[in-house]
Amino acid sequence: MRLASFSCRDRVRLGVVQDHEIVDLTVAAAWLPTTLRRLLEGGKDALAAASRAAKRCHQRIPLTDVRLEAPIPDPQKFLGLGFNYRSHVEEIRRRFPEMPLPKHQVWFNKQVSCITGPYDSIRCPRVSDSLDYEGELAVVIGRRCRFVKASDARTVIAGLLITNDLTVREWQLRSPTATLGKSFDTHGPIGPWLTLTSELDTGLRLRTSINGSTVQDGNTTDFVYSIGEMIAELSTVMTLMPGDILCTGTPCGVGAAAIPPRYLKAGDMVRVEIESLGHIENTVVDDSPSEVT
Repeated sequence: MRLASFSCRDRVRLGVVQDHEIVDLTVAAAWLPTTLRRLLEGGKDALAAASRAAKRCHQRIPLTDVRLEAPIPDPQKFLGLGFNYRSHVEEIRRRFPEMPLPKHQVWFNKQVSCITGPYDSIRCPRVSDSLDYEGELAVVIGRRCRFVKASDARTVIAGLLITNDLTVREWQLRSPTATLGKSFDTHGPIGPWLTLTSELDTGLRLRTSINGSTVQDGNTTDFVYSIGEMIAELSTVMTLMPGDILCTGTPCGVGAAAIPPRYLKAGDMVRVEIESLGHIENTVVDDSPSEVT
């Protein structure tokens, strides 16, 4: 089942994507929670009810008539893992031989305010010209958990989605935490929907393109750490909650590793595609004037 947040007639709704159409759950099952995070909090019963309602409902809306929004715009946590593709580790070694590489998992925080929709514009900051792309697979937690064994990880996962871990490299390097460089507004597009699955053993091909030209082409079989190991590491430290988003790293081909560096600029179209999950596609625009509210 593919669950999406979408706007139609000036309202954000929760729906089930079926082929090229979407079932509006606010119509098909008005008693269910109206946001994806709340639906996940309802557990297996709520998800099963959503599935049954979608199958019974014959009233569907073409995807071309709606605007897909960020599936989970308000997770409690939006975390990313660095250096998790062997190919990326190797390109960093070649490009920056003086950089020490970590011996353990390196997690960083992306502020949830950076989240944006799967087809929304992303802003090129005025304070830096080092905006980089990182196409990634993201795992969404399905239930509250702590001290999860790697072998039990599939029992706490709701599903998968696609993200672009956009990074302002200059600001990433200002602090060991990397938080500022990872958290500029609009630098966390996610989507296009949440695909409910716990099938994590087979590899998924990931491709990133800029203006139609492929710049990243990797496969999750190249992970340094498995998804189970990721969840075991994090849940040792903190309680993971339904809707938490874990970005699993990026393959080789990032702009910072190119010679000369290949950074994004206004007008670029960035597409991240993962087989069986769909794609997200975002246009880079100049940053807006200062906003004071």
